[in-house]
Amino acid sequence: MGYGGPIGLVVVGLVLSLALTEQQVGPVQVTTVGWILVAAGAVWLLLTLVQQNTRRRATTTATTTDAAGRQATTQRTTESDPPPPAI
Repeated sequence: MGYGGPIGLVVVGLVLSLALTEQQVGPVQVTTVGWILVAAGAVWLLLTLVQQNTRRRATTTATTTDAAGRQATTQRTTESDPPPPAI
């Protein structure tokens, strides 16, 4: 999921809402459809930004017991970057 889809949706929505004035196709106003597309594109872009900028964190805990019966616990936390966006 990249940035092209949401940006394209916002651009098309802005063209419909700002470039066309008082256009109607049947009972639907084109400017209203344009603003809906702008809002949908903005939400989509926000979700894409949040998803691609989050780090993945994994915690591993291991407990070992030696011959004398003593236990030792080791905890390791790893962080990894998200995969690059598909092109």
